[in-house]
Amino acid sequence: MIRIGHGFDVHAFAEGRPLIIGGLKIPHDKGLAGHSDADVLLHTIADAILGALALGDIGKFFPDTDESFKDMDSKVLLGEVVEKMNEEQYKIGNVDAVIMAQAPKFRPHIDEMRESVASILNTEVSNVNIKATTTEKLGFVGRAEGITSEAVVLLTKMEEY
Repeated sequence: MIRIGHGFDVHAFAEGRPLIIGGLKIPHDKGLAGHSDADVLLHTIADAILGALALGDIGKFFPDTDESFKDMDSKVLLGEVVEKMNEEQYKIGNVDAVIMAQAPKFRPHIDEMRESVASILNTEVSNVNIKATTTEKLGFVGRAEGITSEAVVLLTKMEEY
């Protein structure tokens, strides 16, 4: 049994916050606005997993109206989604994600991001693909107003022994 999920997230830039993407602090003059640490990539992957499981989205489990999630580390958030995935007896087949940003440049951080995400997902790095692109200066991303991300995940049913 396999299941496919798609995730999407977007966050505006904000002054005075660190830029956290893929569980890493990325050097940049602005961070992202959000109730949690605003890790747009990890949110996207979490939503894709929840979608594949037909469980809704991260807003259902981690609402921005709940102060207990204020400034939450998105590695913890994704870890809790992985626990739900395990409870449903699924594991990661593969993840394919894209970060869309005019700046900063993500290529120098992609390999470390893949390792970070694979560790949280309890899977091999070879099962995690992360890429980055600009929007050729078009739209809010192109005007450097924020960052967006999309991800697709394939989940496979755990084998019963």
